[in-house]
Order: sequence, then structure tokens, then C-alpha cells
Amino acid sequence: MGETEGACKALNGDSGEENEISWRSVSLTHVEYPEGDLIGKLLAYISLLPIAIIVGFVAVLLLRRELHTITFFAGIVISEAINWVTKHVVREPRPCRGHAVLFTEYGMPSSHSQFMWFFATYMVLFVYIRLHPPSNSVIELVWRSCLAVGVLLLALLVSISRVYLNYHTHRQVVCGALLGIMLAVPWFIATQVFFAPYFAWIASWRLSEYLLVRDSTLIPNVLWFEYTSARQEARTRQRKMGPKCS
Repeated sequence: MGETEGACKALNGDSGEENEISWRSVSLTHVEYPEGDLIGKLLAYISLLPIAIIVGFVAVLLLRRELHTITFFAGIVISEAINWVTKHVVREPRPCRGHAVLFTEYGMPSSHSQFMWFFATYMVLFVYIRLHPPSNSVIELVWRSCLAVGVLLLALLVSISRVYLNYHTHRQVVCGALLGIMLAVPWFIATQVFFAPYFAWIASWRLSEYLLVRDSTLIPNVLWFEYTSARQEARTRQRKMGPKCS
């Protein structure tokens, strides 16, 4: 250790000015867990799920530019803004000050818990209501149920991780979950009842056409529609190019 410090002094000079700089880590992805605790390490990675979901949202928005997805993401942003305001109004501290880095000192309500339960609640409603009408197929029921249970389980695990890693109290996590659910349900209803009827009109704007923003609300199964459309177009082009290729 002494040799390393000596080498650093030799490289940087022994003025002492460099030693006065305080270094900080980017707290957005900085999650601490007890050393040697495998469960804590796993939960630390699980607690990063909101960041992964945001990255996924950005990727989907850039690739698909679907109005319903844009509205979904807008609801998440509004939920996070409400969380930030609530934290600075309630100003309830976190359960401990032992962590080296904290994104904010306030913990009521848990932003991770609120984010995940908003996302999970909206996804469950989306799967059972927004997607094409369910059929009597057992496979249809199974994949819907698996997806719904999966997102709810992820939300539960993230909530547990925040308590286990001493970033929040049980009450802060529960309040975050309840607030996320209470925001997701009316936002989904508002999207279905008030926003969706205007999607076709918004998609017809010149700006929307320039940005390739689209509305697939009236298409029962978007994946199947895109697959069949792409296949038909490929076959049409193949037939046109057939004589030239031969």
C-alpha cells in the first residue's frame, strides 16, 4: 500500500492539492450488500431492475414508436415525479446511514417499490385488457397468467430487496407499492378511455408521420400482424426478383 501511495505521489507530485479532492461514485447503480451474503448480492442485482426496465423502454420507444408505449412510459415518469415530491414533503429518513452512497436521504415512499408496482400493475391490466381478446385456448391463458405472475413476482422481489439491504423500512416499501398501484390503475383507465380514442388522430399529424409515430390500438394481435405483413412483403419482392435472379 505504501509503495502504491509513493508511486502516486511521484506521478502526481507531492503538492498535497490532489489529496484534497473528494471522489464520489455514480449513485444511480451503486447498491451495497453485506460482504459474503449471497442472498444480499442477488437482491442487490434484482434491485437494479428499474434501471433495466427504463433502458428497455427507451429501446422500444426508439424502435417501435407506438403511442400506447409512449403513454405507458409517460405514466412512469409522472409516477416518479410524484414520488420525488412526496419524499421531499414527508422528509422521512431512511432506516440507517451506514451506506456509503445514497441517491437521496429521504425514504418515504420507496421509489424502487413504487416504480415496480406501477409497472407490474399496468402490465397486468395491459395483458388481460389491452391485448387482443382472450380466447378459450389453454395456451393463451397460461402465457397471460405466467406473464402477470412474473411481473408481480419481480415487483415483490425488488420491494423485499430494499428492506433486506436496509435502504428502506417495511412501511416505506409498502407505501411505495400502494402509491404505485393507486397511480397505475387510473392511468391505465385514462389511457384506455380518454387517450386511446385520440391516438389515430395524433398518428395522422405531420410531425408524427415525420417521426414515424404509429397507433396499433385497433390491431388485435400486433405481433402476428407484423409477422404476416413482413412475410407477405418478402414473398411479393421475391416473386418480382425471381426472373432476374434466375
